[in-house]
Amino acid sequence: MAHSFVTRKTIKDLRDWSDGASHGAGLTRSLGVVSLTALGIGAIIGVGIFVLTGAAAARYAGPAVVLSFALAGFACAVVALCYAELAALIPVSGSTYSYVYAALGEIFAWMIGWDLVLEYAMAAATVAVGWSGYLVSLLANIGLRLPPQFTAPPGAATSIPGVVGLVNVPAAAIVAVITGLLILGTRESSRVNNVMVGFKLAVVLIVIVAGGLHVVPSHWTPFIPPNAGEFGHFGFSGVLRGAAVVFFAYIGFDAVSTAAQEAHEPQRTVPIGLIASLAICTVLYIAVAAVLTGVASYKTLNRPDPISAVIDAVGMPWLAIAVKIAIIAGLTTVILVLLFGQARILYAMSKDGFLPGFFARIHPRFHTPAGSQAVIGLAVAIVAGLFPIDLLGELVSIGTLAAFALVCMAIIYLRRSHPDAHRPFRVPGSPALPIVGVLACLGLMAGLPWQTWARLLVWLVIGMTLYLTYGHRHARNGEKS
Repeated sequence: MAHSFVTRKTIKDLRDWSDGASHGAGLTRSLGVVSLTALGIGAIIGVGIFVLTGAAAARYAGPAVVLSFALAGFACAVVALCYAELAALIPVSGSTYSYVYAALGEIFAWMIGWDLVLEYAMAAATVAVGWSGYLVSLLANIGLRLPPQFTAPPGAATSIPGVVGLVNVPAAAIVAVITGLLILGTRESSRVNNVMVGFKLAVVLIVIVAGGLHVVPSHWTPFIPPNAGEFGHFGFSGVLRGAAVVFFAYIGFDAVSTAAQEAHEPQRTVPIGLIASLAICTVLYIAVAAVLTGVASYKTLNRPDPISAVIDAVGMPWLAIAVKIAIIAGLTTVILVLLFGQARILYAMSKDGFLPGFFARIHPRFHTPAGSQAVIGLAVAIVAGLFPIDLLGELVSIGTLAAFALVCMAIIYLRRSHPDAHRPFRVPGSPALPIVGVLACLGLMAGLPWQTWARLLVWLVIGMTLYLTYGHRHARNGEKS
């Protein structure tokens, strides 16, 4: 039967899907509040807290980078509240995709699902390349050196003159290992994530406490350095530019909502996991930023390893090794959560007919979307092995901001269309707060270069072509898909 491009899924259909009313055996509910919070922390705390802090302080905001983190955290907090309400109202695995399907309709759901493929897959590949770089550095510290041609993408320069990269084997390998772990089971993957999150949180706290004892208050003066004559280079405009830059450090908390269909009491546990993980990470980010700019002049922090400034100040050489191990553990959990979320989004889109049914098949033993997980793992491993990190990272932020803006818009629409629906969690101050979220996301998107917008447009054109030739014709709209 023909259907409209803007036909919406009903909340009842989505809830029936979540309850497994029409699918028989499905995803297993095995995640509680602690695991969901750890999932969010695992996605958020990665290279951002260890690298972006120094660059944003040195180039944009000075010591006021703590305000940049606070502003970016506020924008994400508004979005997180919107995610929390939607996750409680529609506790399904599709995250933004499913929410937009209920609020704005089929074509918007497809486009945001396609956008999320870009966000999650490219982010996972980007982090995998960063993971490879830190592993190579750590191994070199203990006297083990990997062949440089197998730690860089094709044609890239290496540390040996005349030798160019062939393939980044460590980047592809870590994606393959994590994919295998995710296929084996959600509970097992969650346990590994919990352990690694606990370790990296311990190292971050050591850095904060040890560095806090060596703070030189004069390094915080002036707190907001005067503007250097151009927008975004110190002054309050620098704080704003810094917020746009460090926003990348918060990417990933929304992955908690992709686990709604595998959570115990999702209407209660998912909102707690979303808000708790973001709150914990925001406090840690601000504390690390304050310590960094307190133990060293912000002018000296534009380096790939700004945490080394704290290590030098406290005189603990062993901490350097611990920090590198923590960074590797941190990046591992980020890759794990991104690959986990991506597979659940493909699973949801396949259930709705937008993608072949293969992506929605649940393994009879492991109770995971094994086929979807394997395909996305293979694709990300190939991309991570063959492309450089700067190219991979260009589109992640704009895709994420687009998804965040649509989530806030979904809240506004569903409050009007379903005013009497049971909402275990409600965004306070609606519609004002969701509107603030939309404006904050659009404002950060406006600050991105036009080249990034052009690449996003190309990606969306490809997605629209797939939708018109396959997705729209096969969509099971109006059914309890």
